Amino acid sequence: MRLLLVEDEAKLAEALSYQLRHHSYLVDCRHNGEAGLESALSGIYDLLILDRMLPKLDGLTLLKEFRAQGHKTPVLFLTAKDTYQDRVAGLDAGADDYMVKPFSTEELLARIRALGRRLDKDFVDDVIALGSLRLDPLRSLVYVADRPVHLSAKEMQLLELLMRNHKQVLTKNQIFFKIWGNSNSDFANVDLYVHYLRRKLPPDLIKTIRGIGYSLEIPSS
Repeated sequence: MRLLLVEDEAKLAEALSYQLRHHSYLVDCRHNGEAGLESALSGIYDLLILDRMLPKLDGLTLLKEFRAQGHKTPVLFLTAKDTYQDRVAGLDAGADDYMVKPFSTEELLARIRALGRRLDKDFVDDVIALGSLRLDPLRSLVYVADRPVHLSAKEMQLLELLMRNHKQVLTKNQIFFKIWGNSNSDFANVDLYVHYLRRKLPPDLIKTIRGIGYSLEIPSS
């Protein structure tokens, strides 16, 4: 899972990042609400971990704006605000879980795992159908007009990412970090796997947005 941690306390952010990376999570940190919102809106993260009290833009406002733009990524609040009114406000704004500082790392990891299981269930239980394309994540099957298409694991991940974001333009950075997620891989893999995928799909479905990235465009019937 790729996590975005938005926390203005530098020592806490550093300690949490270390623990999360130690448990094989990919973690990016932002230290104010404006930077956190900008990163969250990229769509490359599987889970957001937000502090409530942030400079420039507070966590509650960040979350409301994030949800208002249609993003459904799970969000976990970490905060010192511990009244029931604070918890209700956070959950009503769209948070999926709420932890009060101080907290144990073990409990945080358990809550992340729980949200991850929920995310996995949401993503594998449904079949995505767009035009002539149909993708079944649970069975790793793809059909074009009811004809099965064999894809490699990375091709499947790329197609699922494009299909789930078919109304958006995805930058090459978004695609790279969502699918490969580390600097050890070659950034040129993005263009290479788009090329592979285009050879197996109907022509002109994957559009190149010059200088930015790619989008999946489904012809209107």
